[in-house]
Amino acid sequence: MSDLLDGQTAVVTGGSSGIGRAICLAFAEEGADVVVADVREDSRDPDEDRTTAEVIESETERSAMFVDCDVSDPTRTKAAVEAAEEYGGVTCMVNNAGIFRGEEFTEVSETQFQELMNVNVKGTFFGAQAAAEKMVAGDGGTIINLSSVAGLEGSAGFATYCASKGAVRLLTYSLAAELGPAGVRVNAIHPGIIDTSMTTEDVPIVGAESGEEFLEDVPSGRFGDPGDIADAAVYLASDMGDYVNGESLTVDGGMTNTN
Repeated sequence: MSDLLDGQTAVVTGGSSGIGRAICLAFAEEGADVVVADVREDSRDPDEDRTTAEVIESETERSAMFVDCDVSDPTRTKAAVEAAEEYGGVTCMVNNAGIFRGEEFTEVSETQFQELMNVNVKGTFFGAQAAAEKMVAGDGGTIINLSSVAGLEGSAGFATYCASKGAVRLLTYSLAAELGPAGVRVNAIHPGIIDTSMTTEDVPIVGAESGEEFLEDVPSGRFGDPGDIADAAVYLASDMGDYVNGESLTVDGGMTNTN
């Protein structure tokens, strides 16, 4: 532990599994107290049978709590931010919760479209809003939005997902301009293919036969690990990123800009 985030309180949506879980643990290891906001308390990974909050408190000695939070309902996200007051108030908001789904464009129903947008875009928008209200009234803070390489370039078979992550990217830029003068930095992280349940179960890539084709496009020669994204989030939340605002940090092993 290097205490890069000592004194901070983070709210992480989708914090029980995958990238969100890794961010929660990394933040706590660097000295932050953490509110784990998710629709489920246990990880989706069967090998991780304890809640993230329990892991944080036992392994890092930082304070942590779980808050039941469906980000498609702004009142629930606001409640998660309010819960952070127990630890002194939110200083870093990580809008990580998201849905990843492949689809045939001509077969997407309005209900399917709205479901994905409610989580990926609406959840991020109102998560940022709830945190910004506290930060602007206080001493500022940082907001980190999880976009995707799909928010940088289009991909066949993922029209709704790409649209949602593109929206997150431009929302990030807009908020950086609006909130920067109040001492709130807003940045986006664009993960590539990360080894989580989303890419092994929801849209099987990692571990699937087709995954080898995707891997050929990654100069670093491997799929990402949730810890790779957590490290990027620690950087953006810490004083090391103090002059980084309105930025897209791509963490994809070189996949996007070399193909």
